[in-house]
Amino acid sequence: MKLATLKDGSRDGQLVVVSRDLASAHYATGIASRMQQVLDDWGFMSPQLQDLYDGLNAGRARHAFPFDPVQCMAPLPRAYQWADGSAYINHVELVRKARNAEVPDSFYIDPLMYQGGSDDFIGPCDPVVVASEAFGIDFEAEIAVITGDVRMGATPAQALDGIRLVMLANDVSLRNLIPAELAKGFGFFQSKPATAFSPVAVTLDELGDAWQGGRVHLTLQSTWNGRKVGMCDAGDEMTFHFGQLVAHIAKTRNVRAGSIVGSGTVSNKGFEPKGGRMEWPKGYSCIAEKRCIETIQDGQPSTEFMKYGDTIRIEMKGKDGQTIFGAIDQEVVAPGTGK
Repeated sequence: MKLATLKDGSRDGQLVVVSRDLASAHYATGIASRMQQVLDDWGFMSPQLQDLYDGLNAGRARHAFPFDPVQCMAPLPRAYQWADGSAYINHVELVRKARNAEVPDSFYIDPLMYQGGSDDFIGPCDPVVVASEAFGIDFEAEIAVITGDVRMGATPAQALDGIRLVMLANDVSLRNLIPAELAKGFGFFQSKPATAFSPVAVTLDELGDAWQGGRVHLTLQSTWNGRKVGMCDAGDEMTFHFGQLVAHIAKTRNVRAGSIVGSGTVSNKGFEPKGGRMEWPKGYSCIAEKRCIETIQDGQPSTEFMKYGDTIRIEMKGKDGQTIFGAIDQEVVAPGTGK
C-alpha cells in the first residue's frame, strides 16, 4: 500500500491512503489519523489500511478524492529518529580520491552514519529555504526506510524484518559549512538543514521483485533545473543494505517504531574506456560528487552549487515506467520568500 500525510494546519497532518497510480486518495480517519499511530500498532492497523487501499484501487472507496502532492507533508512529518548512512561506498571513494586521500579499510565493513534533525522535515514540494547561497547549497538524492521496533543487538536479517515503509529523500547539504564542522570532530549539524521526503511511503510489496536483499533495484532520477543529471542504479552498488544500516544503529540501543534510516547519496562507479579518461555515464545524485569527478579529471571543480531559483526533482519509476513514490520537486529560496 501507499501512505501519505496531508497538510491540515497541525504538526503531524492527516494520514491518507493513496492509490497505486497516485491519482486518488482516501482519509484513513476511521483507522488512524497520523502515521505514527500506524507505526506504533502496525500489526493491528496495517491490515485495515490494506483493505482501504484495495478498495481505493478497485474504485470502491466512497469518499475518494484527487491526490495532490503539493498538499503533502513528509509521510512521517516528524520522527523519533533520523539516521542517515553512507551506504554507497563509491561516493566516499570519489570524495577521498578528489583530495588524494585513502579510504580506510574499516569503511568497507562498518557503515558511516550521522544523526540528523528529525523535528522539522519538509514536504516533497516545499521550498528549500537557505539563509545564504554562500553556504554551498546541494541536493542529495537518497532512499530511506521507516522502521517498526527493532531490538538492540538485532542481526541484519532481523533488522530487515523491522522495515515497514520505503520512500525517497532529499537530504540537503550546505557544503561550505561542512569542513569547519567536521574539523571539530563531532560531525554534521548546521550543515544539514531540514530533509524532504517523497509524497508517499510504500510497503515493501509495492516494489515487487525490485526489493531484493534489503536493496531497491531501480533507477533513481535526479533532474536539476530541468536537466536530468542522474540516472543512478540504487541496487547493485549499495555496499551496505538497509538491514545492515538498521542493525548498525541497533548495535548498542533499541530502534523504535518511527525511526527513519537513509541510504546516503546513491552513487555508481565510473569506467575508463580504452585509451580514454574515466567517465560516469549514470551521472550523479549530488553536486558535490560531480565536483569531485571534475577535480579528478581536470584538477579543479567547475560546477557551482545551487542558487536561489534553482529546482531539483527526485523520482523513481518502476519497471512499468510509472512513478512509485511520486516526485520530490523543490525550489531553492531565500528566507521570507518561501511558499
